[in-house]
Amino acid sequence: MLFQATKISLSKVVVIVSALSALLSPSAFSAETDVESTESEIRLVSAGTGVTELVLALDAGNELVAIDSTSYVPEGLSHVAKLGYHRMLSAEGIIALSPTLVVGSDVMGPETTLNVLKQAHIQVVQLPATNDEPQLMSNVDTLGQLLNRPDNAIKLKQDLHQQLQSLADKKQQISDAGAQPKILFMLLQEGRGARVGGKGTAADTIIALSGAQNIAEFDGYKSMSQEGILSLQPDIILLSKRSDKPTEQTNAHIAQELMKEMPLLAHTPAGKNGHIQTLAPQALLGGLGISAISAADTLASTLLKQNQ
Repeated sequence: MLFQATKISLSKVVVIVSALSALLSPSAFSAETDVESTESEIRLVSAGTGVTELVLALDAGNELVAIDSTSYVPEGLSHVAKLGYHRMLSAEGIIALSPTLVVGSDVMGPETTLNVLKQAHIQVVQLPATNDEPQLMSNVDTLGQLLNRPDNAIKLKQDLHQQLQSLADKKQQISDAGAQPKILFMLLQEGRGARVGGKGTAADTIIALSGAQNIAEFDGYKSMSQEGILSLQPDIILLSKRSDKPTEQTNAHIAQELMKEMPLLAHTPAGKNGHIQTLAPQALLGGLGISAISAADTLASTLLKQNQ
């Protein structure tokens, strides 16, 4: 009887040891790791030019599954789906992509779509509008945390701060040189006449950052006649073409088209001196962002060269 009991106990021990061996095997660890990696996988939808630019700058483009129609991605990410306008997103189209995270600006919507996404247990984050450097840096921090790239966020903030500091230095040089150059911004749209950007527009922000003066004194956008623009005598005319795709036209080509449509502009200081240049459409979207800072810096550098 004692021998039989001992035999049974040894059998139980063998079973227990076998079970422990199975649990401690490499394949068991591998399965557990796979579950964790699946749970932590990020499938990102980015809605808004400014947001998408920050995602790419954080080197998180590989997390993207979709962007809105105002955003651009490099050719290497051509597989990323393109959604509609970031203010009029479709919940069905987004849910079909099985995202884990949707990030957009504070105007992303409509609200009904965002509510449906949340009910589908998709994380939805709206970043505040970036009108100044502190808010821009805060948004970078938020994205860095959401995308598990805190170190990249630190580096990006350093780069952006240096760019803004360089821009401030150029602005001061322009101010020290005397009178502010007078700039007129014109938005060109197919099927519609050119509209001039006044105070409170994205173009106005870029012009102010560069150290120049927006010659249009009204608020928002307004249509102006050739005679009206001629009377303002702008030193520089900035142009931008509204499009869902980056324009392949050169600066000179766009300027020639404008002069053909509005020949009186040839009699402005900008027309006489050939000081007509383009502004990237994405610089006008998303507030103070990467494209807007780059556009303002390019304009400031142009102004400094003209003052030499």
